[in-house]
Amino acid sequence: MKETKKEIKYEMILCIVNAGFSETVMDAAKEAGARGGTVIRARGTANKDAEELFQITVHSDKEIVMILVPTDIKDAVLSAVYGAVDVSETRCVAFSLPVNRTLGLG
Repeated sequence: MKETKKEIKYEMILCIVNAGFSETVMDAAKEAGARGGTVIRARGTANKDAEELFQITVHSDKEIVMILVPTDIKDAVLSAVYGAVDVSETRCVAFSLPVNRTLGLG
């Protein structure tokens, strides 16, 4: 039996930002076509040696913004989010993962 490749219809965008910046991320994502998201409070683990070497302060209080989007708008949402935040202030890290199966989306 020949295996066929399943088309990925959704992507999960994850944005990790310093606490207090999730609203900025969500506003930008919505302007780019996202319908909503979920914010999870988190705590980062900073390397003190890296802080001293790069002369930066790493805030341990983080927020993870999870945004499920159709694959065709993923790049626009990622670009909008990254363009909306001041990376030096938010320490934003954003990436996407393919979603193989969804339930409850209508």
